[in-house]
Amino acid sequence: MPTLRRFTLTLLLGVLGMLSISAQANTASWQALQEGGLIILMRHSLAPGIGDPPGFERGRCETQRNLSAGGRAQAEAVGRTFRERNIPIAAVYSSRWCRALDTAELMALGSVEPTPWLDSFFRGRGDQASITQTAQGQIAAWQGPGNLLLVTHQVNITALVGSGVSSGEMIVVRPEDDSFQVVGRLSVNGQ
Repeated sequence: MPTLRRFTLTLLLGVLGMLSISAQANTASWQALQEGGLIILMRHSLAPGIGDPPGFERGRCETQRNLSAGGRAQAEAVGRTFRERNIPIAAVYSSRWCRALDTAELMALGSVEPTPWLDSFFRGRGDQASITQTAQGQIAAWQGPGNLLLVTHQVNITALVGSGVSSGEMIVVRPEDDSFQVVGRLSVNGQ
């Protein structure tokens, strides 16, 4: 029994240590955002399901997978957190899909500019190479002041940074010459 207790205590201390490192990384990301000049790649808030239903039309929200009540609350909570932390947002761009546009608008951080270079290319809905290349160029060219908020889709973010994200999760990047560096990840719970 003492061995099991020692193992459990060691495991618990390890988890607590990881939480502490994660909290420190989050604090550093929030502080970097307060200085401006960064790009926030955000996956739209919670919209249950995968892809879009048959009959999808980009200009008609009723044909798309849309935000749930929890997703709407999540988007509002992210916007509220940005305002509480005095994060300067210079521009907001969004995919033209309703769930991304709704996320960006519910955050209420500025006027939202719908743009094709953030549209989803899941299941062949767009040209992955062209969309990703244009997004990379926009990110590399960003020069504050303030931060650039890009609300898009999981596949787009994975193509840009090589890592997936949860609904409403954000990856903060710093533009560098013709590329960018990942600064950190952020998540705000809306419930």
